[in-house]
Amino acid sequence: MKIQNYFKVALLAFAFLTANLAFAQMEKTKMVGGAEMYPSKNIVENAVNSADHTTLVAAVKAAGLVETLQGKGPFTVFAPENSAFDKLPKGTVETLLKPENKAQLQAVLTYHVVAGKMGSKEIAEAIKKGNGKATLTTVQGGTLTAWMKGKDLYITDANGGQSRVTIADVFQSNGVIHSVDTVVLPKM
Repeated sequence: MKIQNYFKVALLAFAFLTANLAFAQMEKTKMVGGAEMYPSKNIVENAVNSADHTTLVAAVKAAGLVETLQGKGPFTVFAPENSAFDKLPKGTVETLLKPENKAQLQAVLTYHVVAGKMGSKEIAEAIKKGNGKATLTTVQGGTLTAWMKGKDLYITDANGGQSRVTIADVFQSNGVIHSVDTVVLPKM
């Protein structure tokens, strides 16, 4: 009797593992920062694995936005790579990460987030409808202007700063991430 129970448990475990492996293989993942991004995971669950977004993850934690970005969403996030933060004037990141600058950090980070799930196809359609430009309202309340240069998607901030999308359409369970090469800044 015990051998039959062990066999049943082993068979169930094998079926469970096989089903999970098959599901993982069905997911269309994308490589970002040396890690696979899984559509079944949320924005934070994926971003913490990207070696190219460690500064962003640290900033999201310092700003207290982890819970928000793990929420239902959906969100479209223009996620600055580490090299984007490196372009800021020396000391900017360190200053923003200080607890007394939390509100300013939140404003900068939420300026990179648009409510809704906008893949590159939807953004391109909005650009076409807008005769070459699309205005996107950010969660922070400001606007970004999306536009194309050849096949490259760009966003321009309220100050005229431009950022190029380096990796588009990293779909998440609660939205989509587009990696960008420059931090965009709201009017402060």
